[in-house]
Amino acid sequence: MGTAPDARIDNRHLSTETKITPFQKDFFLMTANHSPRILLAADDEAVVKLLCDHFESEGYTVEVTPSGARLLELVQQREYQLLILDPSLSGLSGLDFLLQLRSRGSNLPVLILAGSGRVEDRIAGLDAGADDCVAKPFSLYELAARVRALLRRGGAEPSSVLRVADLELDRLERKVHRAGEPIFLTPKEFAVLECLMRHAGQPVDRATIFEGIWGFSTPTMTNLVDVYINYLRRKVDSSSPLKLIQTVRGVGYRMISPQECPAPASTARGAAYLHPH
Repeated sequence: MGTAPDARIDNRHLSTETKITPFQKDFFLMTANHSPRILLAADDEAVVKLLCDHFESEGYTVEVTPSGARLLELVQQREYQLLILDPSLSGLSGLDFLLQLRSRGSNLPVLILAGSGRVEDRIAGLDAGADDCVAKPFSLYELAARVRALLRRGGAEPSSVLRVADLELDRLERKVHRAGEPIFLTPKEFAVLECLMRHAGQPVDRATIFEGIWGFSTPTMTNLVDVYINYLRRKVDSSSPLKLIQTVRGVGYRMISPQECPAPASTARGAAYLHPH
């Protein structure tokens, strides 16, 4: 649902499962000012769609500009909580833009999508005024964690807790519990579970899960997703009569929607930290 800087809702960045109705468009326009606003300066359509779908599902408002020509003007005229910048954007010198931005006294947090993994390039971006730098190809969930960290500094991050039935996942504290009992997850298990919970009620294909967590996808490697789903089923579903993780034949997996679930337990008795592995 990425919006152009003129605040129109742009359905080009929506998957077919998440397109919104005209009523929802009006609702999101009315509430846009109440959610953290991210400016995404990038012209790679695949990257734009990936980031818009992800951050909008997490409660952010995302505006997209595919040209660097008006970027400095945009960030000065509008209030954003974060700029995600591809320095290779047409009509823009990324380092010059950052130097100009900082010379004008702007404290807008900036995260750079570096086209190279070279240490020298990352250092140059940070020295020019960027707050963080992620090299392409990147893990979507690592990038999202870095965005949350930058937004926390300005108090703009939405709720970090996801809930489905009696399952609760805290993205900030990296803790999970079900019916109040701790569930101990590895970082990759945590990321797969977070992906399913963010899309509760919707099927998520294996390639999407794999690309979001490992940063790339191949037909053979997506079998690794099945392995992690089995790990999660043993840890999340084995001790409960309500099975939250479902297989969608020919597609992938889904977390059942809140509408399909009984009310979650009202009192949590514990929480789980991630295992270090």
